Amino acid sequence: MLLTDSQGTPLGVTLSSASPHEVTLIEPLLEASQQKLPIKAPLVYDKAADSRPLRDCIKRRGLRLICPFIRRRNQKPRRMSQRDHKHYQHRWKIERTFGWLKNFRRLTTRWEYLPQLHLGFWQLGCLFTILRGL
Repeated sequence: MLLTDSQGTPLGVTLSSASPHEVTLIEPLLEASQQKLPIKAPLVYDKAADSRPLRDCIKRRGLRLICPFIRRRNQKPRRMSQRDHKHYQHRWKIERTFGWLKNFRRLTTRWEYLPQLHLGFWQLGCLFTILRGL
């Protein structure tokens, strides 16, 4: 999981196995990142983050989650507001950051056995991405 600012600069990264759902990984990422620097801007994510428990957890932190709604049988259709849609249109900057990081071969395929080494390479890739932007 990667947390970026509105310009695509990496702010935080966490690693986990591939089996847990993304919704369960967002909260530890926010917890690790908010200890270092406070987050005030709304969080933009894709449809995978549309869950009531996650929205409640993020609201308790004083943040706002912007993601497309999933149509469920027991709910009436909902739409994003115009303001939220404008924020969501800038999600390409986050995808661009992943593209920058995937230029580093060690991040594309995991070669390390220890997760601490792999996390270190992710942090190093984020550092190079930040320094390249200066």
